[in-house]
Amino acid sequence: MGTLRMTLQTQLVLRALLEDPASQRYGLELCDLAGLPSGTIYPILARLEQVGWVDSTWEDPSVHEEAGRPRRRFYRITEDGAEQARDALARAYRARKQPLPGWAARPAADGGVS
Repeated sequence: MGTLRMTLQTQLVLRALLEDPASQRYGLELCDLAGLPSGTIYPILARLEQVGWVDSTWEDPSVHEEAGRPRRRFYRITEDGAEQARDALARAYRARKQPLPGWAARPAADGGVS
C-alpha cells in the first residue's frame, strides 16, 4: 500500500463513499455526489483502489445489455479504507481548524457513535 495525497477532490470522493460505506456506487453516480467531473473522479478512484481503500467490480453483462446502456463499474470503500479515510479526513479538517462533520464519527462497538 502506498500513500495518498489528500487533495480537496480526493476528500470529496471519500466523503461521497462514506455517505453509505456498505453501498456500491458507479462512477457517474460518484461524480454527482462529489460534484466533480469524470476526468477527475476516475483517476482518484484508481488511486484509492491501488492503496486498498476501495474495491471495484464490474456489473453483470446481462444487466447492462437489458438496460441498453454501457456496463458500469461499481466502487465500494473497504472496511479498512473507511477507517483510514475517516482518519485522513479528520486530519485534513483539523489542519483547517474546522469542526468535524457527522460522517467523520466512528461507529462505536455498541452500535452508537463515538
